[in-house]
Amino acid sequence: MNLLITAIGIIWAAGTIKLVLFWIYLWQLKDYHVGRFLDHFKTAKGKRIIFSYLTQFFVWRLKKPVFTVKTILLTGLAILDVGGYFILVIISTTSIWYILIALALYNLFTPVIVSLIVLLVQPFFVMARNRILEKARQKMGKHENLTVIAITGSYGKTTTKEFLKTILSEKFNVLATPEHKNSEIGIAQTILQDLRPEHKIFIVEMGAYNKGGIDLLCRMAPPDMAMVTGVNEQHLATFGSWENLLSAEGGQELAVNLGSHGILVVNGENSYCVDLYKNFKGHKRIYTSKANTIDADLWAEQIEVKKEYLDFALISRQRQAVHFQIKVLGAHNIQNLLGAALVAKEMGMSLEEISAAAKKITPRQAGITLSGGTHGINVIDSSYSSNPDGVAADLDYLKIFEGKRVLVMPCLIELGEKSAQIHEQLGKKIAQVCDLAIITTKDKFKELEAGFMSQGLSERKMLLCESPQEIFNMITTFCKEGDAVLLEGGRPKELIRLLEK
Repeated sequence: MNLLITAIGIIWAAGTIKLVLFWIYLWQLKDYHVGRFLDHFKTAKGKRIIFSYLTQFFVWRLKKPVFTVKTILLTGLAILDVGGYFILVIISTTSIWYILIALALYNLFTPVIVSLIVLLVQPFFVMARNRILEKARQKMGKHENLTVIAITGSYGKTTTKEFLKTILSEKFNVLATPEHKNSEIGIAQTILQDLRPEHKIFIVEMGAYNKGGIDLLCRMAPPDMAMVTGVNEQHLATFGSWENLLSAEGGQELAVNLGSHGILVVNGENSYCVDLYKNFKGHKRIYTSKANTIDADLWAEQIEVKKEYLDFALISRQRQAVHFQIKVLGAHNIQNLLGAALVAKEMGMSLEEISAAAKKITPRQAGITLSGGTHGINVIDSSYSSNPDGVAADLDYLKIFEGKRVLVMPCLIELGEKSAQIHEQLGKKIAQVCDLAIITTKDKFKELEAGFMSQGLSERKMLLCESPQEIFNMITTFCKEGDAVLLEGGRPKELIRLLEK
């Protein structure tokens, strides 16, 4: 009997710890943000987890979090709870059936148990986080000659930051927050670990999911110049309202923290940015890639969008004109380049210096790359993340390619109450560009399909498919050499591996 109970305990503990690691992984994936975590379960993938996770006790591949101090502590506490529960069960009864029922009940409530552990521990990590933020704030206070450039927005902020870093680094000693680290901890760690006295400029990408989030970051790294790259419905579900979104990623909190001493730079092609610009009473600048649409400080003319580069003339309010040719993809990246160029100009660089420095920008910095795939198919990878404006812009780039055009993308998430309307509009755009669209999640597939079908293009198809191998088979059956496939949003790694063979 003891041997049987031991065997049951080992099997149960192994499966339960696997479940524990998955739920900690999911919390970490959603930045321990309750709103983002709960919103995940409104998606088809989230609902599937709810209704099938007990069977996955046996079949799930191990999904574990990135191990940090926080996840190690959470995992340790959860494992202690698992062990303590098992001991409590076996000392309270010798009935195998009672033991099996008790262990099954624990598995049933594993998501709740792990979530309670996360929420109970969270206040201690908030206190630890606040200490780290205060240390970063104090260190920033010692760098009196440092110029802080803050960048926020619903889209384009990472690309613009990368462009600006490359340009300014030709003339200044520049530090920028790495990759997509735009949270308070990521920024604080950059300050504490990487900021040196020799740095003259600190470019800070600022992201948030709550009203007040950008204000918190500004108190740690007070900006001298601020840029808002564009605002749309991305993350509306987590902000809860347009008022909250416009306050944070919409740039209002940045503008307040600039006051009268700083300079606000905004995208003149985004109506929310234009409203912010009009209401800001301090020093301000505006850019646009569409000439004569607004009284801009910097704009683009003679635009040529090629498969592998962009070519245009950059014009300033002072009627200076400089030729730009950069090896990045998609007309939308002209906006990002103009924003970076305008900030660099305000920092004292000439347009000629900016043009020369911009030649060092790489396609990967722009977040969209082009490569040759299997059977000579063009593979356009824009798969880091998706938002409505980004999808539309990538579809415009896809139109350059002759032959058949294929889109692979999931439905967009965290769009709030406007999600259905946005997906229907995207469906219309997809129908106008793509011969085949393969949607990898079903959350808003019906809305996408409705928009797609409304265009009356019967020879074009939209399909729902989640299997990387089946998607690959569809693509290689449908496409020939020279055709193009756009991978938009979170693409399966397996699909990339198959396409790059």
